[in-house]
Amino acid sequence: MSADALDYLHPRRQARGLLVLIGRGVLDLLGWIGQLSILFRDCSRTALHDRPRYQIFAAQFFHIGLLSLPIVLVTGASMGLVMAVQAHATLVRFNAEAMCGPMVMYSMVTQLGPSMSAILVAGRVGSNIAAEIGTMKVTEQIDALRVMGTDPVSYLVLPRVAALVLLLPMMAALADFAGVWAGAGLLVGLWGVDQGAYWHQTEKYLASWDVLMGLAKTPFLGLLIALVACRQGLQTGGGATGVGQSCTRAVVQGCATVLVVNFLITLLTNKLYHLLH
Repeated sequence: MSADALDYLHPRRQARGLLVLIGRGVLDLLGWIGQLSILFRDCSRTALHDRPRYQIFAAQFFHIGLLSLPIVLVTGASMGLVMAVQAHATLVRFNAEAMCGPMVMYSMVTQLGPSMSAILVAGRVGSNIAAEIGTMKVTEQIDALRVMGTDPVSYLVLPRVAALVLLLPMMAALADFAGVWAGAGLLVGLWGVDQGAYWHQTEKYLASWDVLMGLAKTPFLGLLIALVACRQGLQTGGGATGVGQSCTRAVVQGCATVLVVNFLITLLTNKLYHLLH
């Protein structure tokens, strides 16, 4: 074995390479957070000073909200059914089928409804936003907007950010509704769980705090999904291949951001609940 190979396999050399890799990852993460913060600052400044573009807002509400509704409802219902099956399979062993209600509904309104809706929107809407803005970037349409005196943030980014912030709580609420009633229909309507006990236990153990906190985190998730997708679109380069890469990165980063931020917000709200109660 050559001297260079032995030097490469030396523990100190490997440790140095690992530290370099970690350092680059940390710097990339800090740069990514900084770019999102700058884009959010520009959106906030634009929202305060520029004239609202109602036609663009309406178009984004249609594309983001109405066209995403079927898949959100189907996913919410399927999550409710899965939770109902799992809850019944566990609790029937202890003759506690009535407790399926709190288990299904607590899971839906606090985690599954908001997080699954956000992940679906990050996949469907995030990729669409990145592709649309990325195509405009590589075909120099964004440069044309600047030449005409139109701010790309005001024209392209702000309507998408506002639409996602406003619509994701509604979509999460509809997913919760679909999941709750799908689970109740399976357990009460088909499997014969006592209806009165089912809803009594649900009312007893499910607090309004749980519902509110589940929906309260969705505007933040919608904001991050929109910022990530718009950032990827604005940084697109390299023609059609670059557009495809931007779509992929927007979906991956959007879904990963949703999972991490959902965990942090859940941890924070649980701590806040214990402090207030």
